[in-house]
Amino acid sequence: MTSTTSQKARTGGRVLVDQLRIHGTERIFCVPGESFLDVLDALHDQPAIDLVVCKHEGAAANMAEADGKLTGRPGICFVTRGPGATHGSIGVHIAQQDSTPMILFVGQIAREHKGREAFQEVDYAAVFGSMCKWAAEIDDPARIPEMLARAFQVATSGRPGPVVLALPEDVLDGLVEVADAAPYRSVAAAPRPEDAQALAAALAAAQRPLVIAGGANWTDQTVRDFAAFVKAWDLPVACAFRRQDVIDNRDPHYVGHLSLGVSPKLAERVKTADLIVAFGTRLGDIATDSYSLLEVPQPKQKLVHIHADSFELGRVYQAALPIHAGVEPGAAMLASLAAPASVPWKDWTAGARADHEAFVTPPKPHAELTGVDMAAAMAHLNQVLPDDAMLSNGAGNYTVWLHRFYAYKRPRTELAPTCGAMGYGLPAAIAAKLRHPEKTVVCFAGDGCYLMYPQEIATAAAHGVNLIVILVNNRMYGTIRMHQERRYPGRQSGTAIVNPDFVEMAKACGAWAERVERTEDFAAAFARAQQAGKPAVLELVTDPLQITPAMRVTELPK
Repeated sequence: MTSTTSQKARTGGRVLVDQLRIHGTERIFCVPGESFLDVLDALHDQPAIDLVVCKHEGAAANMAEADGKLTGRPGICFVTRGPGATHGSIGVHIAQQDSTPMILFVGQIAREHKGREAFQEVDYAAVFGSMCKWAAEIDDPARIPEMLARAFQVATSGRPGPVVLALPEDVLDGLVEVADAAPYRSVAAAPRPEDAQALAAALAAAQRPLVIAGGANWTDQTVRDFAAFVKAWDLPVACAFRRQDVIDNRDPHYVGHLSLGVSPKLAERVKTADLIVAFGTRLGDIATDSYSLLEVPQPKQKLVHIHADSFELGRVYQAALPIHAGVEPGAAMLASLAAPASVPWKDWTAGARADHEAFVTPPKPHAELTGVDMAAAMAHLNQVLPDDAMLSNGAGNYTVWLHRFYAYKRPRTELAPTCGAMGYGLPAAIAAKLRHPEKTVVCFAGDGCYLMYPQEIATAAAHGVNLIVILVNNRMYGTIRMHQERRYPGRQSGTAIVNPDFVEMAKACGAWAERVERTEDFAAAFARAQQAGKPAVLELVTDPLQITPAMRVTELPK
């Protein structure tokens, strides 16, 4: 036991909770486990920390990840050893690929039992080491302040990401006298003066520039600086996959989303641009259409790549100008660049915007369409949702309608996993509504996506979280069916879903629920959901043959 005159003896669990408060933790998501009872006991005396008890560790981890996205501070999740940790690993993977600050605390067996394959024993550093920024085990209660300070620092600095800390139960219940740490201070790389000069020179030499924006931790100031930069230089901006909320989609400089179902004209503009300014984004496989829009390793387009992590600069693409900078100092640099009185690409930007507006105009419904027309539903939501409404989703072809037709207007209003994890939408929406109870929060989920964590509607009801779920029911795993039809036409196998009664299921969990089968009934049903005064589930029955906004299963290229 470490001795110090600055503290009275405390259990390791109480020391840990005290550090969480010092580092600004306001909310914890968990499924309780006997492996961290001492933490739960310490939380009993810490009412300033809101404890959200979930039904599944995967959902708890997703909620923590979404909370980290919204705040820029680490989302906090506690799970028990073994099965709890492996269930929670999905949130860690999302946080890693989405660059989200998060800390997963995992209960662990007592230190004296390690190495014997004791009940639920797992080597967490080995299991999580490749999917997080740092994974470690606290083997001495006296080191809890030190290691938590490091965890917060690592999770938030540079390219944000997840940290996993294992907590042996005898570390948590042992008494220790130890001094507390000071609050963490995250750090970010800043651009050099010569970087700004080189970027200004690259812009001055361009004829067809295109900005690709994305990444994590965009603050309000980042958004303002970035918008000022693209306005001053009259630049077209395409957003990386599921990062559409970094610029108001109504802005004339926004030209679309480099995503699944990308506009062919936008993809062509990426190819024909003579300058690409990639700001904040990793330039992953989806944004680059499987690395085909830019050649590897040296693109034909002159590439300026601005990113918070030096490891990403040159990881796939060799930039003509790599700039190591976080999004906030990077955006400040962009805003500081003195723009010329006129630029030669005015028509290029206007044309890109016109192409985008044509692409997001809802097409006429197919003559054989049955059920609710999702394009019409999205058009209605664009009209009635407030600018600061927060929308979440998981994975599936239903998301193509959301990403194509909904206009995001404010930062941190899009909660969507760039790693493509199913089930994310509902837990993320719960975290969003807890963080911003005054805002409208809408979750989009396919039937397969929703069935990953349907029980979390009970969590929403228990905590008074009055979100709205739009459950898109086409009775199948739509994305997989699409790929199946392309490779094995007419041989459906394993992609149909036999669904429960979603309305009765939601009601049993304490929610208001309604089923909508016709497009003309959607607007009134959505208004009723808004006035429900409790969590609301709106099941939309859609046409299983309408696999994308413009394509039916029967029309897929073979």
